[in-house]
Amino acid sequence: MSKFAIIATGGKQYKVRPGQTLKVEKLSLDQAAEVKLETLLLADDEAKDIQLGRPVLTEAITAKVLDHGKGDKVTVVKYKNKTRYKRTLGHRQQFTKIEVQDWK
Repeated sequence: MSKFAIIATGGKQYKVRPGQTLKVEKLSLDQAAEVKLETLLLADDEAKDIQLGRPVLTEAITAKVLDHGKGDKVTVVKYKNKTRYKRTLGHRQQFTKIEVQDWK
């Protein structure tokens, strides 16, 4: 098994490895900026045992912002029978694409 960690950002939890790219909830940072994700919940460094945060670890993960964008469109339809009510909504969630560097 290789080195991995579990982080929390944007109300979600992600299992990450060094060098991995992933899409997270929008972060208000410039492109190519360094971000420090401090909510580290679990870290498995092959040299040591598994470290479990209660509630979080003191270490932080550094990541590089690659890109910003919008996800696919989600269509929401509201409908009520016999009242002539129908409403269609669309939503595109904004995201930030990051590349996980490493943690110490």
